[in-house]
Amino acid sequence: MSARHSISPKFVDNDKEKYLTYNLMDPNMVTRHVIDVSGQAKTFIWMKGSEDWVMINAQPKAQCDVHAICGPFTICTDNKVPHYNCMEGFTITSPKDWELENRADGCSRNTQLDCISNISKTHTTDKFYFVPCVKLPQNAPKVEAAASTSECAQICLSNCSCTAYSFGDSRCSMWHNELLNIRQLQCSDTTNSNGGTLYLHLSAEDVQSLKNNRRGIVTGVVIGTGISALGLFALILLLIVWRNKNKRSGQIQNKSEVCDGITAFRYNDLQRATHFTDKLGGGSFGSVFKGFIKGSNAIAVKFPSGAYQVEKQFRAEVSSIGVVQHINLVKLVGFCCEGSKRLLVYEYMSNRSLDVHLFGSNSMLNWTTRYQIGLGVARGLAYLHDSYRDRIIHCDIKPENILLDASRLPKIVDFWMAKLLGRDYSRVLTTMRETTGYLAPELLTGVPITPKVDVFSSGMVLLEIISGRKNSCPSRPSGGNTDVYFPVHAAHKLLAGDVGTLVDHKLHGIANLDEVEIACKVVGLCLQDDELDRPTMGHVVQILEGLVEITMPPIPRLLQAMAGSSHSTCSFFVSGF
Repeated sequence: MSARHSISPKFVDNDKEKYLTYNLMDPNMVTRHVIDVSGQAKTFIWMKGSEDWVMINAQPKAQCDVHAICGPFTICTDNKVPHYNCMEGFTITSPKDWELENRADGCSRNTQLDCISNISKTHTTDKFYFVPCVKLPQNAPKVEAAASTSECAQICLSNCSCTAYSFGDSRCSMWHNELLNIRQLQCSDTTNSNGGTLYLHLSAEDVQSLKNNRRGIVTGVVIGTGISALGLFALILLLIVWRNKNKRSGQIQNKSEVCDGITAFRYNDLQRATHFTDKLGGGSFGSVFKGFIKGSNAIAVKFPSGAYQVEKQFRAEVSSIGVVQHINLVKLVGFCCEGSKRLLVYEYMSNRSLDVHLFGSNSMLNWTTRYQIGLGVARGLAYLHDSYRDRIIHCDIKPENILLDASRLPKIVDFWMAKLLGRDYSRVLTTMRETTGYLAPELLTGVPITPKVDVFSSGMVLLEIISGRKNSCPSRPSGGNTDVYFPVHAAHKLLAGDVGTLVDHKLHGIANLDEVEIACKVVGLCLQDDELDRPTMGHVVQILEGLVEITMPPIPRLLQAMAGSSHSTCSFFVSGF
């Protein structure tokens, strides 16, 4: 059955109700849609290879984007487990419900405000406790009467329903009653326009208690330092023994966790884990080596060429990259930042890169697997372009940057390079002339880069997935002696309705021709000369899923011009149009 007929959506919209249903027409497609206690709507598919449910979509993407997910007087943190914690001066309202992941009641004050418990008093002893680097609730009304921080604080103190205030950009914002949707940010994140310092309205007793706790921590550190000095000699001996033990091991023995699952590795540990001998690949963005951590888990260690940021900036970038998680993106598991050394550590893909399977003589990818790989790549790019909070443009989509896991699930790698290299990224692009067969024309002309460059590249990759041959390889039409650039040959076959001849001969004619036709039409759309004529990756996903019909696209003008040129066409295209 054609993919376009596998799912039949139906949207009901009337005066009484609005809802969307999906009818699965293909009995082999097993999906599951749930809305769980996280407040997110999630879609799962059953993966036969791993015999497990795999989440392919979640809305909202981030847990902290769910409205009031933590309940009142809580702070939600994206890169931390658990995501939710009570604000200072508050405790969990219902611990039993909290354990069951029902946090609707949130947290409650430890001590009532003085202005509430002593309402007849003419003044209050309440104080403010500042909470820095948080995303503030939106739509707070501006208090016109307050022109300074002190005036803003005084107005809040005089109103018992005022739970917090913030002052910034000459604006006094005030919140009353329950405080919802407070989100912890990195203090280095200056790009968030909704970030700032929240001044929490607490009783004087709670504020004093919080200050005493901080003093206690400082005192403990001082005392602990003195005690540790007495045992310094013994500690040095222990460190020497521990270091010698680690030298005898060829695997990583020590690592420190930062953020949520992102590990800071020492360079010596990565050197022992890899010996930098088993090279998995290399290119414009650096070399990759295979290694093993303790417990025999394989890792891939990359030396990113051009990553020269200072340590603080590099760590900040790595932390933000670690948040990017999708089933079709290679997961970053750690990094190393010592002196001038900058290394990235990510999950190892046992089936290597897509080019090995497409262009090797022993390719075992059947048509169904190929179609799902093309769809998975589109989903990963759509997430980077539209669903992640900071739009990411890859700029170097090619089979070498698409890895396959044990179940042949595609995962895009190197999507973080533009973020890590910054200005130096443009220099690296100039060294990528050998991959211009995948680069959009505008990428080589100096115009501003948009997500449509990835759309063009994904079209080129999809054509190679269909044909099993490199686009740069010429094709000799039957009855002719002139070599033709393969995408030109494919475009003419598509117009003639002869898509079957484009399918990889290694499949021996076993392919779903409806899906082949859809994939070929997607290629034609993605390769359009004008980026405005190309679809978004989200639209490509809908087409490949069979949710949107597609008509025959016109042959791009560039390919038409090349079709009329001599048999030097291929070298003309690969050298940069």
